[in-house]
Amino acid sequence: MRVLIQRVKNASVRVEDTLVGSIEEGLCIFLGVEEGDTEEDMNWICKKILGLRIFNDEKQVMNLSVTEQQKEILLISQFTLHANTKKGN
Repeated sequence: MRVLIQRVKNASVRVEDTLVGSIEEGLCIFLGVEEGDTEEDMNWICKKILGLRIFNDEKQVMNLSVTEQQKEILLISQFTLHANTKKGN
């Protein structure tokens, strides 16, 4: 399982010009799941993401989590995170 996490002021996903998901300030997360990943892996990564202290507190120090700030999460399936790029272009 691999994730790419980005803080965003807003984010959205469109499929063939149809809006399928959007958020205001929060986290845009690309998630790659592969064969062999378990429910235990999923629980671990969820807990990790929700606990990351990547939002600023009142002193402008990155010390607050997405849950503490009550921000939104946009989760996007992204199998290419597991791409093998060692061969070819």
